[in-house]
Amino acid sequence: MSQVTLGISAFYHDSAATLLIDGEIFGAVQEERFTRIKNDESFPLKSIEFLLNDAGLALSDVDIISFYDKPFLKFERLLETYHKFAPFGLKSFLKAMPIWTKEKLFIQKMIWKELENLTTYEKSLSKKIKLFFPEHHLSHSASAFYPSPFQDAAILTVDGVGEWATTTISRGDNTGIEVIKELHFPHSLGLLYSAFTYYCGFKVNSGEYKLMGLAPYGIKNSKRVNFYKDCILNNLIHLKEDGSLHLDMDYFDFATGLKMCKDKAWEKLFKIAKRKPESHIDQEYMDLALAIQEITEDIILKLAKTAKELTGQKNLVLAGGVALNCVANGLLVKERIFENVWVQPAAGDAGGALGAAYIAYHLSESPQLKELPVGQFDHMKGSFLGPSFTEKDVQRLCRKVKASPKKFSSHELLCTEVAKLISADKVVGWFQGAMEWGPRALGNRSILGNPSSNDMQRRLNLKIKYRESFRPFAPAVLYEDMQEFFDLDVVSQYMTLVAPVKKEIRDETPENYDKLEMLERLKIKRSSLPAITHIDFSARVQSVHEETNPKFTMLLRALKKETGKGVVINTSFNVRGEPIVCTPEDAYNCFLKTEMDYLVIENFLFEKLSSI
Repeated sequence: MSQVTLGISAFYHDSAATLLIDGEIFGAVQEERFTRIKNDESFPLKSIEFLLNDAGLALSDVDIISFYDKPFLKFERLLETYHKFAPFGLKSFLKAMPIWTKEKLFIQKMIWKELENLTTYEKSLSKKIKLFFPEHHLSHSASAFYPSPFQDAAILTVDGVGEWATTTISRGDNTGIEVIKELHFPHSLGLLYSAFTYYCGFKVNSGEYKLMGLAPYGIKNSKRVNFYKDCILNNLIHLKEDGSLHLDMDYFDFATGLKMCKDKAWEKLFKIAKRKPESHIDQEYMDLALAIQEITEDIILKLAKTAKELTGQKNLVLAGGVALNCVANGLLVKERIFENVWVQPAAGDAGGALGAAYIAYHLSESPQLKELPVGQFDHMKGSFLGPSFTEKDVQRLCRKVKASPKKFSSHELLCTEVAKLISADKVVGWFQGAMEWGPRALGNRSILGNPSSNDMQRRLNLKIKYRESFRPFAPAVLYEDMQEFFDLDVVSQYMTLVAPVKKEIRDETPENYDKLEMLERLKIKRSSLPAITHIDFSARVQSVHEETNPKFTMLLRALKKETGKGVVINTSFNVRGEPIVCTPEDAYNCFLKTEMDYLVIENFLFEKLSSI
């Protein structure tokens, strides 16, 4: 009889559920995709309902439920922190304690109460199903190691904070996961980076991508960037050669306050005030973003070297929110500290649900790690682990909205037509198969555009995504053609690595480039693929493989036949402030309220004029 393990993350941000059947991933999905609430932290009831229904299971078929952290240990950390910093933090204490004493301390009871809303719930189940609570960073470690391609590996997890740990170095093999070193709260690279996210005017726990995207606009090796780096290294943190760090809490407010940092202390140190959200971005904030990005990269490299020394492994796997810093990941691959590097595509807290399920399964079954079949990259199934829809679902949508899209008799004919549209600078919403797991759209819930268009980046940002004009876009490229355009020689199917654009296709930057305003910089053509080439001649690369996504591969091959380049802009199918679309109806609604030109759902092509 199969063993069924349900993993859950909830009550902080990015709640999610995953389902393992005999240790193999059956499905994984974030609650936000169903509720349409960005970074939804609520109990993932809809995700659980979907996974069980999709597997043809009832809750009574589940053997183990595993929650991604230990609430009691986290509560202990909160109490000790408030005690240490007393009398400061009273306002935060009074705000947090009622939630903990009424709800979070009784997480087991909360879980069963939430599960009562499932259609297949039975009162006797709480006595039959085992409940596990692995530590937060152990969940991250398991999410990185067990679905990876490796039988043994060093494991590096870096985030804001779990219970006490903020960074861990572990070793994984057939015997399990051994934690070797930990860095504890409040000393945290993730919280340091989030403090700069906050100070530069972006939202914590979601704006870190923006800070990373802003950093290349900083002027490398300039007096101001070097001044900011000196301020950070000489005042905010004490950094050791092994990558561990100590934060000077006189500058931070996250331990007991309601903000990330002490604004006045930072203003005095950096000589600039906190940027107001949505305000103009001055060069000072670009330089500040570059300073913390470069320090973050240095810390990640130091931690990786320490992990290598402590474990002696040739493989490295990563998880935790900081593992989504694809610029640092690209540098890590380039430095060749490890022979192989693999990053969990859902590296943040959503991925903790997967790790929690793996930990519970391996603790209960003690199975041997399975060898990968020939041609399979890892155990993630391309990260296409969410809901998929049928032709009948699309036809139902058409009747509801009174649309008459063009239907193609084959996917090949559809791809030929869409390739022509993209090459003519049309923006296409692309909806196929199972939804992606994690924050990146990988070719099933994507908005696609022409990477050779010099105006496409600004057009997509301002008229489709409704976000800041400086935000870069990623290229999806046929793996067999990847090295024609990018200095990258490893698989990057989850868009977790940034790599340089080949020098052969770059355009020269004007001599006065550093003095230009940001909007003027955006108008400069940087390569023969300007829409995906960032201002520092880099790109966040997604390699596309027929083994994991044959439909997207077919489209790229059709595009190569049409334009000579098997490359496309691939950005997530959503607008600012909303989750990636899940259903055909979500996709259609997003299509109508943006300036997208066309929408593809399976083999149906919607044109804006014919769909209104």
